[in-house]
Formats: sequence, structure tokens, C-alpha cells
Amino acid sequence: MKVLVTGATGYIGGRLISDLLEKGIKVRVLVRDASRIEGRPWQDKVEICVGDLLNPESLKSALKDIDTAYYLVHSMYGGKNYAERDRDAANNFVQAGQELKHVIYLGGLLPKAKEISNHLKSRCEVGEILRAGLPTTEFRAGPIIGSGSASFEMVRYLTERLPIMIAPKWIHHQVQPIAVKDVMRYLVKALDTKYKGVIDIGSNILTFKEMMDGYAKVRGLTRTIITVPVLAPKLAAIWVGLVTPISNSLAVPLIEGVIHPIVGDTTKAQEVFPEIHPLPYIESVERALNHVNKGEVETRWSGALGTESTYSVSEWRGLVTERRSIHIDSVDPEDVFNSFTSLGGEKGWLVWKWAWKIRGLIDRLMGGPGLRRGRRHPLELLPGEAVDFWRVEEIERPETLRLRAEMKVPGRAWLEWQAMPEGDGTRLVQTALFEPSGLWGVLYWRSLYPIHRFIFDDMIRAIAQDAQKHIAIKTNSKAVIDQKI
Repeated sequence: MKVLVTGATGYIGGRLISDLLEKGIKVRVLVRDASRIEGRPWQDKVEICVGDLLNPESLKSALKDIDTAYYLVHSMYGGKNYAERDRDAANNFVQAGQELKHVIYLGGLLPKAKEISNHLKSRCEVGEILRAGLPTTEFRAGPIIGSGSASFEMVRYLTERLPIMIAPKWIHHQVQPIAVKDVMRYLVKALDTKYKGVIDIGSNILTFKEMMDGYAKVRGLTRTIITVPVLAPKLAAIWVGLVTPISNSLAVPLIEGVIHPIVGDTTKAQEVFPEIHPLPYIESVERALNHVNKGEVETRWSGALGTESTYSVSEWRGLVTERRSIHIDSVDPEDVFNSFTSLGGEKGWLVWKWAWKIRGLIDRLMGGPGLRRGRRHPLELLPGEAVDFWRVEEIERPETLRLRAEMKVPGRAWLEWQAMPEGDGTRLVQTALFEPSGLWGVLYWRSLYPIHRFIFDDMIRAIAQDAQKHIAIKTNSKAVIDQKI
């Protein structure tokens, strides 16, 4: 059996592919840009088809010789015309997929209310289009709980960062979350079912407040939640955007999805899939946190970075990440490695030396080590050694150096460099990571974004120049020796 998976770069699609492959199922993925899946563990195990659901002609090759397809595409925050685009994409898929025997679609639970959010309306409309034109099994799920899921991250950040929370009264509305593990089980099991139609899926019913209270209980936190009569969804979304890594545009549909009670009828799910017993909410939170804790500090990245300088800021699994990269022509990784492993101590940090001195002084006044510790050797570093107010957490020649901050900060911080061969030179990747502690930690790090943009931009360029300078010195020294000989 070979199946087509659309939405392969999404949260659900990326996980589903791994589960399908484990079952021995051949997978073809439809992606708009093949580079988007570089570095995925299943990249070399699937057939890749480049196409776009909004381009009907590109769907022909994707659907050729396919009997079953997963439709996992929807626009959570795609602009004002997202509903129209989703409608067009679904219609194009129906027209191109007339030979399909089975389509499996994941939509959202619908509240029993006269007015529902535009986002949920759109997801419902996509399901209706698919079911009207193709034999479709449509699963409808509420908040999906798993490491990295938007709903889990929203609950996680709000609960972690706000000891006292002012919330709208609709947090007392009932919702029906489901573990991402169970969503995967339903999607995979659907390959064997003959049932076509809508199936609501979900675990135990609880309020959104109980979701936060449950998370706090698992983490051993004490939280106070005060409800107020009115707090518009868009205003709440702005607050979520400030406190969590979730953007306002994504927070709006998430919040609009819980302003009405949203509970499904899982009778059909029990009839069609009696072997699946969804995990209780608390257990799904524990599983998600366990996965998060196993990878708290993401230190390895893969995939092509191209030949231009890059810069990105992201938040994932509780970590704020500022990553920069630059290509250094005609310099080996070993020379770049020697450059960044010699930072600190007498050499300093190459740029903005006065700013580093002020930061060191502030740290000393706060009881931290400041810059006074220096380093043991100007060139050599060993794991566990101190370098000013950093400590060497990992060093791997000629590729990686990761320093852990021992300065006084409201959270935990790391600074990492990687030197990787690329073309005729080296790709230098510089990453600052921060795990904030509470709301103060978030505000602290975000206040530094403008400063970091200057300091860290200048630093990565200075490291590149330093490496090139050492190459020039070595070349000149060799030339002098050759002339003497």
C-alpha cells in the first residue's frame, strides 16, 4: 500500500509519516518546497512530490497510483483570505482525486453554538467539500496535547509564567482535549476502516481552567486564576502573544476555539475503533512534559542553510533561540573552531568590549562571577572549565563549542557555535538559547533583542574575520619559511 500525505511539514503530518513508515506503509508526500523537509528523519524513506493544492496541475503526479490520501492542510494563520484559499485547495483536491478510494481528514470539534469562529467554520467547510466529492473519513478533534503542539504550548506557557492570572469567564467552558498519540492511532487505524463520515474523537471532558490546573498539578505549581466577566478573544490573544511564544495570529483561532463549550460525541469513535482508549488529560500532559524534558536544550540542527547569512528568532519547547549563520570562504572548520574556542579571558569577546565589561560588573554586583574568572589557557578548553561567566558544557573538535551561562539571569542561558564544511569553506552557526524563568525571564530576554541584534551580529562577523586573519598569518609564515629554505 502507498498513501499520499499532504501537510507533511505540519505538526500532525510530520509525526504521522513516521508512524506510517513503522507500519511498513509506503508514503508519498506532497510539499510546496522540498527543502522544507530536509533533515527530517524520514526524508530518505518517502517519495517526494513537489506541488501545491492551489495549483491543480501539480496534483496529477502527486495522486497517480494512490488509493488513500491524508488531507492535513488548513490555514491556522494565513491572512484575511485563508478561508477562500482553504476552500479552493479542497475543491482542487476533490477534482484531481476522483480515482481515490479513501480520504482521511483531520478537522476540529464544533461547538453547539449559533455563532462559531471563522477558523472552525473553515475547517468544517473543508470537511464538507471532501465528504461531498470523495469517500472521506473525517475526524474532529479538540485541543491536541503533545510536546510542541500549539494548544499544549499555550497551556504550558500561561501556567508556567503566571502565578496569578486574570482570565475571561469562558475558561470555565468545557473542552475535550486529546493526546497527540491517540490522534496518530486514529489516523493510522483509519486505513483499515470502511466507515465514511464524521467521527468525533477526544478524551475526558474538563474546562480550560481545569486544563491549566491539571498542568500546574503535574508540575507541582500553585496557581491562582481570577476570572473577569469580559475579555474579548482578540484582547486575550494579544496577552497570549506577549506571555507565550505563540503569535497573536495563531492565538486568535486557538482562543476562539474555546470561547464556547466544545465537546464531541465520541460514540461513533468507540463503535468504529473499540481498541482505542484515549489517554486521560493528565497522562497526556505527563507524556508531553517527559518528551520536552528529554530534549530541553536543542543543540543540533540539520538541513541546508544555503550560502547567505541567516538570522532567526524562535521559541520551542520552552527555549528562546536566536540563531545566526554565515559562510566563510576558503577557511577550514578547524580554523573557525580555533577562533571561537579562543574567545574570553585576555582576548575578550572581539566586539562591544565595553558592553561585556558592564555586563560583567553588573553580574558581580548581583553576586555572580562576572568576567574576573578569565580562562585557564588562551587557546585550549576542556569540558567543565570556566570562561569568564560561562562554563564549557560541550566541546567537540573541530565542530562544536557550547557554553552555559553562570551569570545571574532569570532563567538558564547557553551560547553555542558550530563549524561545518560547506562548499569551499565553512558554515559558522552561532546560537544563543535562553530558558526563561517566569514572566520576568520572558521580559528580560525580549528586552535584550535589540541589543543582541547588534552584539551577536557583530560577533559572528568578527569570528569569521578572526579565522580569516589566522589563515593569512599561517599562509604568510609558510611563505617566509619556504623562502628561507
